[in-house]
Parts: sequence; structure tokens; C-alpha cells
Amino acid sequence: MVKNIIFIFLILTIISCKKEKIDGIIIGDTLFVHLSVSENRKMVNLINQALKKDKNAIIEITNFPNGGAASSYDLGYVLTQIIYRIGENEFADILRKTPKSERNEIEGLIAVGLEYGDNDYDGKMDEKRMETEFPKLTEILNE
Repeated sequence: MVKNIIFIFLILTIISCKKEKIDGIIIGDTLFVHLSVSENRKMVNLINQALKKDKNAIIEITNFPNGGAASSYDLGYVLTQIIYRIGENEFADILRKTPKSERNEIEGLIAVGLEYGDNDYDGKMDEKRMETEFPKLTEILNE
């Protein structure tokens, strides 16, 4: 009986260690569920660094293992929230310093993050397009 209580306590402790919101940036449900505790901690750190405009953290986020499908959409949503937070101009400066080989992945994630994410937090997918929402980023990505 005591072993069962300890086991349940440990499981609840491990589950509660994961964060699904970091400084206002939401990790979508599908991605959140697929992250292990250590992956979640790494994602938390990367988001915090990206909000400080760390180019390497942004590249790591775009290459973060996510399991594909809806988790990729959630990863794009994380990225678009970061862009809105730091601003398109600041993100454009970071993007210009990013190797072109990394830009395709970034472009795809931004596109799905805008279309399927809830960046205005109204409970609905935004269905926005990169060309109209982030024209500077679109220009840089099309170079």
C-alpha cells in the first residue's frame, strides 16, 4: 500500500514538472504531451533564450524533435508566439543572420503556426498567411 502511494506521488510529481506555458508562450497540447520531462525542460530553456533574441535557440526550436504531424503545428505555434512577442523587425534581424539552410524549416513552421495557431488567444485557429502577417520575414525567406 505504501509503495503504491509513493509510486503515485512520484508519477504526479514528474507530470507536474512539465510546463505548458513559459512566460506567456503556450506549448500546444499535442507537442506538450509528446515531450518527456527532460525535453520539456529543454524547450522551456530554448523559449526563454529565444525571447532574449538568441539566434541559436531559435534554430534549435525549429529543429526540435516533435514527432511530426500536429506536434509540428504546435511547434510552429510556439515560434509564431515568439515572433509576435519580440516583434517582426527583431526576428527579421535574427533571420538575416540565420544560415539559408535553416530557413526552409523556419518558413514552414511559421506558416503552420499562423494558420493553425491561436496567436490572438480567442480559442480559434487564426488561419493567417505569412505574406500578409509577416511581410518582412516573407521577403527574407524568399531571397
